[in-house]
Order: sequence, then C-alpha cells, then structure tokens
Amino acid sequence: MNSIELYNNAKERYAEIGVDADKALEKLKEIALSLHCWQTDDVGGFETPDAQLAGGGIQVTGNYPGKSGTIEEMRSDLDKVYSLLPGTHRLSLHAIYGEFGGKKVDRDEIEPEHFKGWIDWGKEKGIKLDFNGTFFSHPKAERGFTLASPDKGIRDFWIEHGKRSRKIAAAFGRAQDDPSILNTWIPDGMKDLPVNRLKYRSILKESLDEMYSEKIPKAAMKDAVETKLFGIGSESYVVGSHEFYMGYALKNNKIATLDLGHFHPTELIADKLSSMYLFFDELLLHVSRPVRWDSDHVVILNDDIRYLAEEIIRCDKLDKTHIGLDFFDGTMNRIGAYAIGARATLKGLLLGLLEPAELLNKYDADGNAFARLALIEELKFMPFGDVWNYYCETAGVPSDRQLIPDVMEYEKKVLLKRI
Repeated sequence: MNSIELYNNAKERYAEIGVDADKALEKLKEIALSLHCWQTDDVGGFETPDAQLAGGGIQVTGNYPGKSGTIEEMRSDLDKVYSLLPGTHRLSLHAIYGEFGGKKVDRDEIEPEHFKGWIDWGKEKGIKLDFNGTFFSHPKAERGFTLASPDKGIRDFWIEHGKRSRKIAAAFGRAQDDPSILNTWIPDGMKDLPVNRLKYRSILKESLDEMYSEKIPKAAMKDAVETKLFGIGSESYVVGSHEFYMGYALKNNKIATLDLGHFHPTELIADKLSSMYLFFDELLLHVSRPVRWDSDHVVILNDDIRYLAEEIIRCDKLDKTHIGLDFFDGTMNRIGAYAIGARATLKGLLLGLLEPAELLNKYDADGNAFARLALIEELKFMPFGDVWNYYCETAGVPSDRQLIPDVMEYEKKVLLKRI
C-alpha cells in the first residue's frame, strides 16, 4: 500500500477511539519549534576567526568532520535542516553568532546592527528569530561567576551584556512582527560547598533587576530565565536554581525556562507543568536528552519526550508553551542530529495530539484506573508511524526511511568539502 492508503487505514483505526487524525495534523502544522543555532558548530560562534567553546559549565564532545566555520556555511546547513522538517519553525541565536566583520566586539558592545544579516535572512526565509545572551566562553566568566559575581566590574560587564541582548531581541521582534523570546542562562556556581548561598543569590537578584530595568513591550520581546540543578564546575551549588528563578519569574512577570537536562535524572519535567501552568501565563521548554548528567544528547522519541508532549496537550497549553531545542553533539553528522532531535520532538507532539482525550478523561472521571491504563497501553500499538509518514510526504520532506540517504548526500556534496 502507498502512504495515502496506509494513512486512511490509520485514520479509521484512530476514529474508532474518537480521534480525528486530520485535525491532529492540522494542529501539528501550527506548532513552531525554535531550533538552536549552536548545533551547527559546537557552540563556537563567530566572535573571532578561531572562536571555539571555552568552559563555563558547557562541554561538547566529538569532532565529526564538516561543522560550519562561517555564517554562510551555517546558513547553508540551517537551510538543509529546515528542508528535513515538516512545518514552519523558528531559530534561536546566541549572542556570539553576530556578524562582527572580523572586528573584536566585546559582549558589552553588541548592537542590533551586528544581527541585521540574520534579520534579513529570517525575513527572506520566513523564519522568526529568538535570542540568548552568551554568559560563557569569555575571560570574564572564567572564575565561575557572571551576574552573581561579587566583583562589581565583572557584574556590570554582564549586566550590560544582558541589556544589549534585550535590545537585540526587541529588534528581532519588531522586524518580524512577533515577539522574540530572550532566554537568559548563566553558569554561576561553585564546584564545592559554599557557606553563603544567600549572598550570591542576593547579588543575582539585584543584577537581574538592573538588567531588566528598561521596560520593553512584550509585543517586541519576552524575557525568560533558565533554571538549573548543577553544571560542570558547579556540582555543589548553582546560584540560579529552579526555586530561585521560579520565584523571580513569578514575582517579575518573566517566563520560566525548564530544560530537560537541568534537573535530577529521576525528575520528570512533565510532572511539573500542570503546577506551573496554574501560576505562569507562559513557559519556555528546552528539549534535550540528559544521559546520567546534563549532557545535551540528541533528542530521541523516548518516554521523557512522550510524557512532556502529552502533558502540554492534556493541559491544553500549546498556545502558552514555547518549545526550543537545546542539544549539541559533535560526534555525528550535525545536520542528521538536528533532524533526529527536531523530528523526535514533533513525533512526541503528534502522539499527544492523537490521544483520545475525551475517552481518557471519562475513564479518569469514572475512577476506572484499569480502563485508563489499558487504553494508554493500546495507544502504543496504534499506527502512529503511518500518520507521521503521511505528514512528512504531504509537507514535501523526507520520510524516516529517506532521511539517512538524504543527509549523507549533503555530507558528501557539502560537509566533507570543508575539511
């Protein structure tokens, strides 16, 4: 049978349990993931000709051939990635990815003009832009503290960087007539036991207050703050903990950012969502895959992704949830890594949209735990793959079977020629 016949059979199967597959696909088309630019080059950026990642609680392993070394190569790779994904998606840029013309522009000097090329590119491609300040890979971050530093000079430098990042995000939002989400994550913390946790968190609060002192309309940009349990070099103490940022965001009307890799390995972000939706108008998710630690492995369709996507949809909060990707793996073809991770996230969302919500909620309301669990188990054997393949075909992108030869052809024709 061809893909249309397989899809029609799948539609009938889903209709038997009260699910309209056509409506599920229409809803999926409306979801825009924010792809992270830093998978193209292992978080190197373009501040200097030989820019590369340098500490600050982040680590990329591997040196697979073909990573992008210029903005032109990066945009070529991104064009390829978007051609592999059904739907229309966004791009999340870090501050180190500006066009600096070979000049040294420090973090406290960046301007919207350094990202004009990205604004023009986004308009041409129909891709909306989000932004991130880069509070790592810099001499003024080497001691492990930025916004929470007790050194006023260090602290003021990073406050200015944060202010300028907000202006750049606002420029994005105005140009694209859609708010740009500015996410702020800092690596501040200690490797071993601190004796004054309150001191550094008090400093961080004051720094954030100053960084956010300029009122920028939410129609242009929205601020998000990212929590973390621990990092490399901050195993014992992270200043910007979940409790700190949840409290700060709630009090100051900011978006809280939850990263799948930033909690204890046994914690599920999916379980946190229903509580946070009660108190936050919007959330930002960073979809990653931790393996024993916050390792930022390529996302796959595992239980964590399924539970996360299902919970967003069960809570009916798709329109209040910004979904960004955040992984970087230099051990494999980087275009393929992008495709696997983004497509796995979309698959998780499709699985959630294909749930028989009415029937599951009825069993839940009736207290029929057996029927509820039995139906959840039955869903695992529904013909979800036929729906996904049909979605890819109608969107004009490769099916899963076609993905490998497509990516390897790009590697042969483009990536390997960069060596």
